[in-house]
Amino acid sequence: MEIALIIVLVVLVILAIVVIVQFNRLRTLAVACDEGLSQIDVQLQRRADLIPNLVETVKGYASHERKVFEDVTKARAAVGSAKTVNEIAAADNQLTAALRGLLAVAEAYPDLKASANFIQLQEELGATENRVAFARQYYNDQVRAINTALTTIPGNFVGPIAKVTEREFYEVEEVSDRATPEVKFG
Repeated sequence: MEIALIIVLVVLVILAIVVIVQFNRLRTLAVACDEGLSQIDVQLQRRADLIPNLVETVKGYASHERKVFEDVTKARAAVGSAKTVNEIAAADNQLTAALRGLLAVAEAYPDLKASANFIQLQEELGATENRVAFARQYYNDQVRAINTALTTIPGNFVGPIAKVTEREFYEVEEVSDRATPEVKFG
């Protein structure tokens, strides 16, 4: 009888250790996903903060391009109000398209393309686009890790206990939107 009790206790202790380790792992992965999404927000806000300077620079040369400026302003506002992964991705897509339009307008003005301020803003925008891409990749890597952990044993049993659920990947809507805005120098 004593041996059976010891075996049961050992099995229960091992099971408790497995649950605790998996619980902590899932919570750590959830925090990493939240961090990844936060980094996307930070980089999109950085990009959005560059836009007023870029718009003002372009306006100095192409003030009659009102629709382009309105599109950029609307897209910038959408980034600030997005909350869910899908809303953030949609706002990112909208802002990318608006920036493409703004940079296309700039192509028609050689003096603007030669402006030191415009060149500096384009360089900053290009660097920020790289940061956005890195943040997206980091987030998606974390989502893959947490979703894999939640769909395998013992994660699929411990996930509900840890109150951790599967996350959505950050996706760009159309293949044509996957490219960053083209930045040309003269």
